[in-house]
Amino acid sequence: MTAQTTQESRCRITVNGTAREFDGPTHTNALDFLRGEGLIGAKEGCAEGECGACAILVARADGDGTRWTALNACLLPAAALDGQEVVTSEGLGEPGDLHPVQDQMARLGGSQCGYCTPGFVCSMAAEYYRPERAEAAHAANTDDDGDHHCGPNGFDVHALSGNLCRCTGYRPIRDAAFALGTPDTDDGLAARRAAPAPAPAFTDLAGADTPTGETGRYRRPASLADALRILGEEPEALVVAGGTDWGVEVNIKGARARSVVAIDRLAELRRIEIADGFIELGAACTLSELERELAGRVPLLGKLFPQFASRLIRNGATIGGNLGTGSPIGDTPPALLALDAELVLTSLEGRRTVPLGEYFTGYRQTVRAPGELITSILIPTPLAPMTSFQKIAKRRFDDISSVAIGYAVAVDDGVVTRARIGLGGVAATPLRAVATEAALEGRPWSLETVRAAAEVMAGEGTPMDDHRASSKYRTAMLASSLERFYAEQLTLAGHGKRGMNP
Repeated sequence: MTAQTTQESRCRITVNGTAREFDGPTHTNALDFLRGEGLIGAKEGCAEGECGACAILVARADGDGTRWTALNACLLPAAALDGQEVVTSEGLGEPGDLHPVQDQMARLGGSQCGYCTPGFVCSMAAEYYRPERAEAAHAANTDDDGDHHCGPNGFDVHALSGNLCRCTGYRPIRDAAFALGTPDTDDGLAARRAAPAPAPAFTDLAGADTPTGETGRYRRPASLADALRILGEEPEALVVAGGTDWGVEVNIKGARARSVVAIDRLAELRRIEIADGFIELGAACTLSELERELAGRVPLLGKLFPQFASRLIRNGATIGGNLGTGSPIGDTPPALLALDAELVLTSLEGRRTVPLGEYFTGYRQTVRAPGELITSILIPTPLAPMTSFQKIAKRRFDDISSVAIGYAVAVDDGVVTRARIGLGGVAATPLRAVATEAALEGRPWSLETVRAAAEVMAGEGTPMDDHRASSKYRTAMLASSLERFYAEQLTLAGHGKRGMNP
């Protein structure tokens, strides 16, 4: 479906099985649209994607089928749902005919004040319908490895990360999650998974902002070529992928854009290729999709994913978007710098490849030219055998890092043959700790070497004081990080999990 670029443009969104129309303004988020339609289960708690009160279910492609995916409605433009299928807490069940998730939450006291309950229910329902949950239940993995904590029914409680219960009723919520069985054979949402997800709509919507009267335009091009043409004609247009960063700007700062180009569903940007010599990740792949599809093939990224915000955010945020913002505290750059990643930048003039270490030029500034898009990320192989991702933050999950460090190190016959260390949060841009790398390479992999290199590490970057951490704290974290990495690798080698020869 292609909407006409007029004040009467409409997006058509299927909500709880009923087709509804949305006609703008284009900056309106999905939460405000749904509440305006009388579906008030989802609520605004933080407007930043940190509390989950606004969570909804969206039908997303999963191979030839559909995966019910929980997303923050407060960050998602309503226009992004053009042609899509949405389920809210009201669509899951109703009094007298509760959904199994709602039933267990009620039976086990998982709802107290009730404000957060619809969001928890939607996130819980996404995990309830996760195809891999049955395999996890069969494995009876009840161990908490820090990244996943699966109950006897295979329910990964970390699927609820990003949902905040203000009454601190987490124990009964977890009990409700672990009490869930498998969907019944007549469960319509379970059956829906076997059919293809809705294809992306080729949207072109214009609508006036009520307070200002200015007209905004939201476009979802049909192809990469169309997107590049638009950006060639309008290099000032705002490129949006998952919207988890831009949505905060709209909600909290009142940001508006005259022209938005959505690229998150472009097929050309959603491919994952594993080939001899490299792994290529499409820039529009979400963090959750990459985590699922890579399945540990890039161990450093496997360690990063669980620490990246929350499941709700990872379901929408894209790897290209995290790089495109140019933020010095993005979580993916330190890991990708350690992996010697390169970015493929594409415009009407063609493609070029830029090492990530040369991509950032200043605070939220990059070498990406007007009209260019990040289309993919290239990771050279073979990968370093010793890797780690350390995120220092006030909370273990769902927090912005004060310091983030990615390690990729190779040791041969007890000597460091290659070291790559990516840093975030210690300068105006993400950067490589090149001096520390040089202090390691060619030297014995020993505590003496590590301690000497740690002194060098303390001087990397230009840490500053802010509300997350002081400069002195960041420097101390850099210095201690390398020793922590060394101890971690010795532990893994002792457990036979690493082919390191110390």
